[in-house]
Amino acid sequence: MSIADFPSPGTATAPILTDDPQQPPHQMHRIREVRIQQGISLRSAARRMGVELRQARRQEDPDADLTLSELYRWQRALEVPVANLLVDLDAPLSTPVLKRAQMLKLMKSAVTILEKAEREPIRRMAQRIVDQLIDLMPELEGVSPWHEVGQRRTREDYGRIVERLLPEDALYDA
Repeated sequence: MSIADFPSPGTATAPILTDDPQQPPHQMHRIREVRIQQGISLRSAARRMGVELRQARRQEDPDADLTLSELYRWQRALEVPVANLLVDLDAPLSTPVLKRAQMLKLMKSAVTILEKAEREPIRRMAQRIVDQLIDLMPELEGVSPWHEVGQRRTREDYGRIVERLLPEDALYDA
């Protein structure tokens, strides 16, 4: 029995797991959907959880049956209530979480403009927007700008890449 077997608040029934291999698996959680709405890359989420990217990718598959500890790691990485990660039979994200995701995206855009602006009037305007967003939602302070292409790698990341061994057949054409 997993988390998906229990009814969600406000629903009459919940999906039932069966042992029938012919029945397609049902969606167990909404982690990928919430991560994307929060504007967090899979690489960042994996880093926050302290797991490898491959493991995070497998876990965010909607059909993956996660343990409670894995679910709570995702909850901390995405900074949302656990209930928002669970399937609620097509219910949208709660209004506070949706608003937070929108504010986070707005803040990332404002910080990007502030960082990239070459003219002083644009920098002042972007700084005012950043300050006003922080007044509305103090936890937005320190939000990083949008990345131009992918996530920037640190020297430590490059060091870990060099340590990985390639299989011998990777060097030859198939």
